[in-house]
Amino acid sequence: MSFAAALSQHPDPAEATGEVVGDVLERLGPAPDLAVLFCSPHHVDAVRDIATAVRQLIRPGVLVGTTAVAVVAGSREVEDDAAVALWAARLPAPPRPVHLEATRTGAGVALSGLSATTFEPGDALVLLADPFTLPVDAIVEALSGLDPPVPVVGGMASAAAHPGGNRMVLDGEVADSGGVGVVLPAEVATTVVVSQGCRPVGDPMIVTRAEGNLLVELAGRPALDRLEELIEAAGPEERHQLVTGLHVGIAVDEHRMTFGPGDFVVRNLVGADRQARALAVGDRVAVGTTVQFQVRDAEAADEDLRGMLAGVSGDAALVFTCNGRGRRLFGEEDHDARAVARSVPTGAVAGMFCAGEIGPLGGRSFLHGFTAGIVVFHEPAGG
Repeated sequence: MSFAAALSQHPDPAEATGEVVGDVLERLGPAPDLAVLFCSPHHVDAVRDIATAVRQLIRPGVLVGTTAVAVVAGSREVEDDAAVALWAARLPAPPRPVHLEATRTGAGVALSGLSATTFEPGDALVLLADPFTLPVDAIVEALSGLDPPVPVVGGMASAAAHPGGNRMVLDGEVADSGGVGVVLPAEVATTVVVSQGCRPVGDPMIVTRAEGNLLVELAGRPALDRLEELIEAAGPEERHQLVTGLHVGIAVDEHRMTFGPGDFVVRNLVGADRQARALAVGDRVAVGTTVQFQVRDAEAADEDLRGMLAGVSGDAALVFTCNGRGRRLFGEEDHDARAVARSVPTGAVAGMFCAGEIGPLGGRSFLHGFTAGIVVFHEPAGG
Protein backbone atom coordinates (compact mmCIF):
# COMPACT_ATOMS: atom_id res chain seq x y z
CA MET A 1 0.00 0.00 0.00
CA SER A 2 1.09 3.58 -0.63
CA PHE A 3 -0.53 6.87 0.28
CA ALA A 4 -0.35 10.63 -0.14
CA ALA A 5 -2.10 13.63 1.37
CA ALA A 6 -2.02 17.28 0.31
CA LEU A 7 -3.36 20.57 1.63
CA SER A 8 -3.98 23.93 -0.03
CA GLN A 9 -5.14 27.09 1.71
CA HIS A 10 -5.37 29.12 -1.47
CA PRO A 11 -8.65 31.06 -1.47
CA ASP A 12 -9.18 30.50 -5.20
CA PRO A 13 -10.69 27.02 -5.72
CA ALA A 14 -8.97 26.46 -9.08
CA GLU A 15 -5.58 27.32 -7.62
CA ALA A 16 -6.25 25.18 -4.54
CA THR A 17 -7.24 22.23 -6.71
CA GLY A 18 -4.11 22.58 -8.79
CA GLU A 19 -1.93 22.59 -5.67
CA VAL A 20 -3.39 19.45 -4.05
CA VAL A 21 -3.59 17.54 -7.33
CA GLY A 22 0.01 18.42 -8.15
CA ASP A 23 1.23 17.30 -4.72
CA VAL A 24 -0.61 13.98 -4.88
CA LEU A 25 0.58 13.24 -8.42
CA GLU A 26 4.14 14.00 -7.42
CA ARG A 27 4.02 11.74 -4.36
CA LEU A 28 1.80 8.91 -5.58
CA GLY A 29 1.30 9.20 -9.32
CA PRO A 30 -1.99 8.86 -11.24
CA ALA A 31 -4.79 6.31 -10.92
CA PRO A 32 -4.83 5.51 -7.19
CA ASP A 33 -7.52 3.11 -6.00
CA LEU A 34 -9.14 5.67 -3.70
CA ALA A 35 -9.17 9.44 -3.31
CA VAL A 36 -10.91 11.32 -0.49
CA LEU A 37 -11.64 15.04 -0.78
CA PHE A 38 -12.40 17.51 2.03
CA CYS A 39 -13.37 21.14 1.33
CA SER A 40 -13.98 24.03 3.73
CA PRO A 41 -17.20 26.10 3.53
CA HIS A 42 -15.39 28.71 1.43
CA HIS A 43 -15.39 26.26 -1.51
CA VAL A 44 -18.93 24.84 -1.25
CA ASP A 45 -20.10 26.38 -4.51
CA ALA A 46 -16.98 25.12 -6.30
CA VAL A 47 -17.06 21.51 -5.09
CA ARG A 48 -18.37 20.19 -8.39
CA ASP A 49 -15.53 21.83 -10.33
CA ILE A 50 -12.95 20.67 -7.79
CA ALA A 51 -14.20 17.08 -7.90
CA THR A 52 -14.31 17.08 -11.70
CA ALA A 53 -10.71 18.26 -11.90
CA VAL A 54 -9.57 15.64 -9.38
CA ARG A 55 -11.25 12.87 -11.38
CA GLN A 56 -9.83 14.04 -14.70
CA LEU A 57 -6.28 14.65 -13.52
CA ILE A 58 -5.75 11.91 -10.92
CA ARG A 59 -8.22 9.31 -12.26
CA PRO A 60 -8.93 7.54 -8.96
CA GLY A 61 -10.78 4.23 -8.94
CA VAL A 62 -13.20 5.73 -6.39
CA LEU A 63 -13.57 9.37 -5.34
CA VAL A 64 -15.53 10.34 -2.23
CA GLY A 65 -15.64 13.62 -0.40
CA THR A 66 -17.60 16.20 1.54
CA THR A 67 -17.56 19.70 2.97
CA ALA A 68 -16.64 20.56 6.55
CA VAL A 69 -16.30 23.58 8.80
CA ALA A 70 -12.59 22.76 9.21
CA VAL A 71 -10.17 20.53 7.32
CA VAL A 72 -7.37 18.27 8.58
CA ALA A 73 -4.22 17.49 6.59
CA GLY A 74 -0.89 16.19 7.84
CA SER A 75 -0.34 17.71 11.29
CA ARG A 76 -2.56 20.73 10.49
CA GLU A 77 -6.13 21.63 11.37
CA VAL A 78 -7.32 24.56 9.26
CA GLU A 79 -10.08 26.32 11.17
CA ASP A 80 -11.87 29.42 9.80
CA ASP A 81 -9.71 29.74 6.66
CA ALA A 82 -10.23 28.35 3.16
CA ALA A 83 -8.81 24.85 2.73
CA VAL A 84 -8.88 21.83 0.41
CA ALA A 85 -7.38 18.51 1.50
CA LEU A 86 -6.90 15.55 -0.84
CA TRP A 87 -5.94 12.06 0.35
CA ALA A 88 -5.19 9.17 -2.00
CA ALA A 89 -4.25 5.51 -1.65
CA ARG A 90 -3.12 2.45 -3.55
CA LEU A 91 -4.73 -0.51 -1.84
CA PRO A 92 -4.29 -4.30 -2.04
CA ALA A 93 -7.93 -4.73 -3.12
CA PRO A 94 -10.26 -2.28 -4.86
CA PRO A 95 -12.69 -0.32 -2.64
CA ARG A 96 -16.36 -0.17 -3.58
CA PRO A 97 -18.43 3.04 -3.65
CA VAL A 98 -21.71 3.43 -1.74
CA HIS A 99 -24.35 6.13 -2.28
CA LEU A 100 -27.07 6.39 0.41
CA GLU A 101 -30.35 8.27 0.12
CA ALA A 102 -33.30 8.53 2.50
CA THR A 103 -36.86 9.22 1.35
CA ARG A 104 -39.75 9.97 3.69
CA THR A 105 -42.78 7.75 3.16
CA GLY A 106 -46.09 7.30 4.93
CA ALA A 107 -44.53 4.49 6.96
CA GLY A 108 -41.39 6.43 7.91
CA VAL A 109 -38.07 6.72 6.10
CA ALA A 110 -37.05 4.48 3.21
CA LEU A 111 -33.32 4.03 2.73
CA SER A 112 -31.69 3.15 -0.57
CA GLY A 113 -28.09 2.27 -1.33
CA LEU A 114 -27.54 -0.74 0.93
CA SER A 115 -28.51 -4.35 0.34
CA ALA A 116 -27.65 -7.83 1.56
CA THR A 117 -24.92 -8.03 -1.07
CA THR A 118 -23.23 -4.72 -0.24
CA PHE A 119 -20.82 -6.23 2.28
CA GLU A 120 -18.68 -9.32 2.58
CA PRO A 121 -17.14 -10.73 5.79
CA GLY A 122 -14.30 -8.52 6.97
CA ASP A 123 -15.44 -5.40 5.11
CA ALA A 124 -15.53 -1.98 6.76
CA LEU A 125 -17.39 1.17 5.72
CA VAL A 126 -16.05 4.72 5.64
CA LEU A 127 -19.16 6.95 5.64
CA LEU A 128 -19.56 10.68 4.97
CA ALA A 129 -23.11 11.87 5.57
CA ASP A 130 -25.32 14.94 5.60
CA PRO A 131 -26.71 15.37 9.14
CA PHE A 132 -30.00 16.87 7.96
CA THR A 133 -31.13 14.24 5.45
CA LEU A 134 -29.72 10.85 6.44
CA PRO A 135 -30.70 8.80 9.55
CA VAL A 136 -27.11 7.83 10.34
CA ASP A 137 -27.87 6.42 13.78
CA ALA A 138 -30.36 3.95 12.29
CA ILE A 139 -27.91 2.96 9.54
CA VAL A 140 -25.08 2.39 12.00
CA GLU A 141 -27.34 0.36 14.28
CA ALA A 142 -28.49 -1.81 11.37
CA LEU A 143 -24.93 -2.51 10.20
CA SER A 144 -23.91 -3.37 13.75
CA GLY A 145 -26.72 -5.92 13.81
CA LEU A 146 -25.43 -7.86 10.79
CA ASP A 147 -23.59 -11.15 11.20
CA PRO A 148 -20.75 -10.38 11.22
CA PRO A 149 -21.19 -6.70 12.17
CA VAL A 150 -19.86 -4.14 9.71
CA PRO A 151 -17.61 -1.58 11.42
CA VAL A 152 -18.37 1.98 10.35
CA VAL A 153 -16.08 4.98 10.72
CA GLY A 154 -16.61 8.48 9.38
CA GLY A 155 -18.44 11.68 10.11
CA MET A 156 -21.23 14.11 9.39
CA ALA A 157 -20.68 17.00 7.00
CA SER A 158 -20.39 20.27 8.92
CA ALA A 159 -20.00 23.11 6.43
CA ALA A 160 -23.58 24.31 6.87
CA ALA A 161 -26.16 24.75 9.62
CA HIS A 162 -29.16 24.10 7.35
CA PRO A 163 -30.34 21.47 4.84
CA GLY A 164 -28.90 21.83 1.37
CA GLY A 165 -25.75 23.62 2.51
CA ASN A 166 -23.37 20.63 2.48
CA ARG A 167 -21.98 18.76 -0.49
CA MET A 168 -21.34 15.02 -0.86
CA VAL A 169 -19.07 13.76 -3.63
CA LEU A 170 -19.11 10.28 -5.14
CA ASP A 171 -17.15 9.84 -8.35
CA GLY A 172 -18.88 12.09 -10.94
CA GLU A 173 -21.86 12.96 -8.73
CA VAL A 174 -22.22 15.87 -6.30
CA ALA A 175 -25.27 16.01 -4.02
CA ASP A 176 -26.48 18.26 -1.21
CA SER A 177 -28.16 15.44 0.73
CA GLY A 178 -27.79 11.79 1.70
CA GLY A 179 -24.47 10.10 2.25
CA VAL A 180 -21.51 8.69 0.37
CA GLY A 181 -19.05 6.06 1.40
CA VAL A 182 -16.52 3.49 0.42
CA VAL A 183 -16.41 -0.17 1.41
CA LEU A 184 -12.89 -1.26 2.36
CA PRO A 185 -12.37 -4.98 1.68
CA ALA A 186 -10.90 -7.25 4.33
CA GLU A 187 -7.55 -7.20 2.52
CA VAL A 188 -7.14 -3.53 3.50
CA ALA A 189 -5.63 -3.67 6.98
CA THR A 190 -6.83 -0.92 9.31
CA THR A 191 -6.98 -0.09 12.99
CA VAL A 192 -9.81 2.16 14.14
CA VAL A 193 -9.26 4.39 17.17
CA VAL A 194 -12.20 6.10 18.86
CA SER A 195 -11.28 8.65 21.52
CA GLN A 196 -14.30 10.00 23.38
CA GLY A 197 -12.21 12.46 25.36
CA CYS A 198 -13.51 11.53 28.80
CA ARG A 199 -12.26 10.09 32.03
CA PRO A 200 -14.46 8.11 34.42
CA VAL A 201 -15.38 9.41 37.87
CA GLY A 202 -16.92 7.42 40.69
CA ASP A 203 -17.70 3.74 40.33
CA PRO A 204 -19.66 1.81 37.69
CA MET A 205 -23.28 1.26 38.77
CA ILE A 206 -26.16 -0.89 37.59
CA VAL A 207 -29.30 0.86 36.37
CA THR A 208 -32.04 -0.52 38.63
CA ARG A 209 -34.85 1.68 37.32
CA ALA A 210 -35.22 3.62 34.08
CA GLU A 211 -37.98 5.21 32.01
CA GLY A 212 -37.00 5.92 28.42
CA ASN A 213 -34.01 8.25 28.61
CA LEU A 214 -34.50 8.89 32.34
CA LEU A 215 -32.15 7.24 34.81
CA VAL A 216 -34.41 6.90 37.84
CA GLU A 217 -32.34 4.61 40.10
CA LEU A 218 -28.68 3.63 40.13
CA ALA A 219 -27.73 0.66 42.31
CA GLY A 220 -31.04 0.88 44.16
CA ARG A 221 -30.93 4.61 44.96
CA PRO A 222 -32.24 7.71 43.18
CA ALA A 223 -29.91 8.65 40.34
CA LEU A 224 -29.77 12.32 41.31
CA ASP A 225 -28.81 11.36 44.87
CA ARG A 226 -25.91 9.30 43.47
CA LEU A 227 -24.72 12.28 41.44
CA GLU A 228 -25.00 14.74 44.32
CA GLU A 229 -23.01 12.39 46.55
CA LEU A 230 -20.28 12.22 43.89
CA ILE A 231 -20.11 16.01 43.61
CA GLU A 232 -20.08 16.48 47.38
CA ALA A 233 -17.17 14.02 47.79
CA ALA A 234 -15.07 15.67 45.05
CA GLY A 235 -12.36 18.23 45.62
CA PRO A 236 -12.80 21.84 44.43
CA GLU A 237 -11.16 21.32 41.00
CA GLU A 238 -12.96 18.07 40.24
CA ARG A 239 -16.23 19.54 41.50
CA HIS A 240 -15.90 22.30 38.91
CA GLN A 241 -15.25 19.69 36.20
CA LEU A 242 -18.29 17.70 37.29
CA VAL A 243 -20.49 20.79 37.11
CA THR A 244 -19.22 21.96 33.70
CA GLY A 245 -18.34 18.77 31.80
CA LEU A 246 -20.37 15.88 33.17
CA HIS A 247 -21.54 13.01 30.94
CA VAL A 248 -22.74 9.44 31.37
CA GLY A 249 -20.96 6.38 29.99
CA ILE A 250 -23.10 3.39 29.02
CA ALA A 251 -21.34 0.02 29.00
CA VAL A 252 -21.01 -1.51 25.54
CA ASP A 253 -20.46 -5.07 26.84
CA GLU A 254 -22.32 -6.01 29.99
CA HIS A 255 -20.36 -9.24 30.33
CA ARG A 256 -17.08 -7.55 31.23
CA MET A 257 -15.92 -7.99 34.82
CA THR A 258 -13.96 -4.71 34.80
CA PHE A 259 -14.26 -1.58 32.69
CA GLY A 260 -11.67 0.73 31.16
CA PRO A 261 -11.19 3.20 28.30
CA GLY A 262 -13.33 2.32 25.30
CA ASP A 263 -15.75 0.17 27.30
CA PHE A 264 -18.42 2.89 27.57
CA VAL A 265 -20.21 4.87 24.91
CA VAL A 266 -20.46 8.41 26.29
CA ARG A 267 -23.73 10.30 26.13
CA ASN A 268 -24.73 13.80 27.24
CA LEU A 269 -26.35 14.36 30.60
CA VAL A 270 -29.12 16.68 29.43
CA GLY A 271 -30.98 17.50 32.63
CA ALA A 272 -32.45 16.44 35.94
CA ASP A 273 -35.94 15.93 37.34
CA ARG A 274 -35.58 17.04 40.95
CA GLN A 275 -39.04 15.91 41.93
CA ALA A 276 -38.43 12.38 40.64
CA ARG A 277 -34.72 12.54 41.60
CA ALA A 278 -33.94 11.31 38.08
CA LEU A 279 -31.34 12.20 35.45
CA ALA A 280 -32.08 12.70 31.75
CA VAL A 281 -29.54 11.18 29.34
CA GLY A 282 -29.16 11.70 25.59
CA ASP A 283 -30.01 8.06 24.87
CA ARG A 284 -32.30 5.29 26.09
CA VAL A 285 -30.79 3.23 28.90
CA ALA A 286 -32.21 -0.19 29.80
CA VAL A 287 -32.57 -1.57 33.31
CA GLY A 288 -29.61 -3.82 34.08
CA THR A 289 -27.18 -1.70 32.07
CA THR A 290 -23.90 -0.63 33.70
CA VAL A 291 -23.23 3.12 33.65
CA GLN A 292 -20.51 5.37 35.01
CA PHE A 293 -20.28 9.13 35.22
CA GLN A 294 -17.66 10.69 32.94
CA VAL A 295 -15.92 14.08 32.85
CA ARG A 296 -14.91 15.71 29.58
CA ASP A 297 -12.42 18.58 29.46
CA ALA A 298 -9.27 19.46 27.53
CA GLU A 299 -6.97 17.53 29.86
CA ALA A 300 -9.14 14.41 29.78
CA ALA A 301 -9.50 14.63 26.00
CA ASP A 302 -5.73 14.97 25.55
CA GLU A 303 -4.96 12.04 27.85
CA ASP A 304 -7.59 9.83 26.28
CA LEU A 305 -6.43 10.45 22.70
CA ARG A 306 -2.78 9.88 23.59
CA GLY A 307 -3.69 6.70 25.43
CA MET A 308 -5.83 5.34 22.59
CA LEU A 309 -3.06 6.03 20.05
CA ALA A 310 -0.31 4.53 22.18
CA GLY A 311 1.24 1.65 20.27
CA VAL A 312 -0.73 2.45 17.09
CA SER A 313 1.30 3.18 13.97
CA GLY A 314 0.62 3.08 10.27
CA ASP A 315 1.25 4.44 6.81
CA ALA A 316 -1.79 6.72 6.58
CA ALA A 317 -4.89 7.85 8.44
CA LEU A 318 -8.29 9.44 7.94
CA VAL A 319 -9.38 11.64 10.85
CA PHE A 320 -12.96 12.51 11.87
CA THR A 321 -12.91 14.84 14.85
CA CYS A 322 -15.72 16.83 16.43
CA ASN A 323 -16.21 20.47 15.51
CA GLY A 324 -16.41 21.12 19.26
CA ARG A 325 -12.77 20.10 19.69
CA GLY A 326 -9.95 22.04 18.00
CA ARG A 327 -9.13 25.46 19.43
CA ARG A 328 -12.52 25.61 21.12
CA LEU A 329 -11.66 22.75 23.47
CA PHE A 330 -7.87 22.69 23.64
CA GLY A 331 -7.08 26.40 23.36
CA GLU A 332 -4.41 25.61 20.77
CA GLU A 333 -4.23 24.74 17.10
CA ASP A 334 -3.75 21.33 15.52
CA HIS A 335 -4.13 19.23 18.68
CA ASP A 336 -5.73 16.09 17.25
CA ALA A 337 -3.88 16.28 13.93
CA ARG A 338 -0.51 16.48 15.66
CA ALA A 339 -1.36 13.51 17.85
CA VAL A 340 -2.33 11.40 14.84
CA ALA A 341 0.70 12.55 12.83
CA ARG A 342 2.98 11.11 15.51
CA SER A 343 1.51 7.68 14.70
CA VAL A 344 1.74 8.23 10.92
CA PRO A 345 5.29 9.35 10.10
CA THR A 346 4.56 9.45 6.35
CA GLY A 347 2.33 12.50 6.86
CA ALA A 348 -0.44 10.90 4.77
CA VAL A 349 -3.19 12.16 7.09
CA ALA A 350 -6.38 13.97 6.11
CA GLY A 351 -9.83 14.50 7.53
CA MET A 352 -12.44 16.90 8.78
CA PHE A 353 -14.22 18.49 11.71
CA CYS A 354 -17.60 16.77 11.96
CA ALA A 355 -21.13 17.52 13.14
CA GLY A 356 -21.16 14.00 14.59
CA GLU A 357 -18.59 11.23 14.42
CA ILE A 358 -19.04 7.54 13.64
CA GLY A 359 -16.88 4.79 15.05
CA PRO A 360 -16.91 1.35 16.66
CA LEU A 361 -16.62 0.48 20.34
CA GLY A 362 -16.64 -3.07 21.65
CA GLY A 363 -17.56 -4.60 18.31
CA ARG A 364 -20.46 -2.21 17.59
CA SER A 365 -20.47 1.13 15.80
CA PHE A 366 -22.10 4.25 17.22
CA LEU A 367 -22.84 7.84 16.33
CA HIS A 368 -20.81 9.97 18.75
CA GLY A 369 -20.31 13.58 19.73
CA PHE A 370 -17.14 15.40 20.87
CA THR A 371 -15.17 12.38 19.70
CA ALA A 372 -12.12 11.80 17.52
CA GLY A 373 -12.51 8.78 15.22
CA ILE A 374 -9.39 7.72 13.34
CA VAL A 375 -8.88 4.93 10.81
CA VAL A 376 -5.19 4.04 10.53
CA PHE A 377 -4.02 2.13 7.44
CA HIS A 378 -1.10 -0.27 7.83
CA GLU A 379 0.45 -3.38 6.38
CA PRO A 380 -1.39 -6.56 7.38
CA ALA A 381 0.12 -8.66 10.16
CA GLY A 382 2.84 -10.82 8.70
CA GLY A 383 2.75 -8.76 5.48
